[in-house]
Amino acid sequence: MVAALESALIGIDWEVIFVDDDSPDGTANAARLLAKSDSRVRCIRRVGRRGLSSAVIEGTLSSSAEFVAVIDGDLQHDEAILPAMLNAVNGGADIAVGSRHVGDGDATGLASSSRQRLSRVGISVAQKLAGAEVSDPMSGFFLLRQKLFEDLAYRLNGRGFKILLDLLLSSPAPLKLVEIPYRFRPRAAGESKLDILVMVQFAGQFVDRALGGVVPLRFISFALVGLFGMGVNLAVMEVGRVASLGFDRAQTLGTIVAMIANFELNNRLTYRTVKLRGARYWQGLALFLVVCGLGAIANIGIANALYRANSTGILASAIGSAIGVVWNYAISATLVWRV
Repeated sequence: MVAALESALIGIDWEVIFVDDDSPDGTANAARLLAKSDSRVRCIRRVGRRGLSSAVIEGTLSSSAEFVAVIDGDLQHDEAILPAMLNAVNGGADIAVGSRHVGDGDATGLASSSRQRLSRVGISVAQKLAGAEVSDPMSGFFLLRQKLFEDLAYRLNGRGFKILLDLLLSSPAPLKLVEIPYRFRPRAAGESKLDILVMVQFAGQFVDRALGGVVPLRFISFALVGLFGMGVNLAVMEVGRVASLGFDRAQTLGTIVAMIANFELNNRLTYRTVKLRGARYWQGLALFLVVCGLGAIANIGIANALYRANSTGILASAIGSAIGVVWNYAISATLVWRV
């Protein structure tokens, strides 16, 4: 990457900041080794913090340059168009976007046909909901003035992987965009972050914006996972009933399976940036089962108390369930995933 930037930015003063989420692949050490002989290279190593959007925010705000560009470290983005992107912003554009979908741009570097389809769906949704006049709102390759980024930084969601989309949604006024075509190259290293769970998280950004940020995005995700768990519970309980396990056993089995499914989904989606692995995964699962068990007891107790106080059965059950969800979320966030 450093060698490629040196070739692309001849005659331009530049620095490169690698933001590393404490990865085990030696990225930070490699960047520091380069920095010993090249003062233009810097590295921010983040411990206990993860996520592409928040990494971009920290890296950008650490720079004193007049212009900042965001580019992936896997060499799929074509650094050769950086001068053209710089000229576009110097010429009056708010943001120059490296686009795979204008002119002679090309997206064949996407790993598979399924990922290409997923990308097309995401682009279509982003264009409609964000109202952006841009062919590639999912691009992770763009350039803008540092001052503009600083002005929008306080409004940014800071979660997920689509920081450009976050910028477009955060701006109080429409931004003038210029798209520069480039060929999206095959990945040189690493793995794609784009999967169906990222798309769900991406959709959650719009929900968060629609609610004005009043309700935490993680709580929305946690509650939706809980609804899915209810479906799992009912399905397993019905299978158990058909298998003649009896209602009590079938209900117990359904509850346990639903809690395990909820934990797995929350670990992969709601708390994706602090995902539990290895021994911590199993410790977290055990704690989550205890937390949800206590939440279920509270749910039933409160619902029964309200019902005896002359509330309707549906209202009492709904209030009990709501309190149970809030309990599970609060304790999970502070004990299981420690956010």
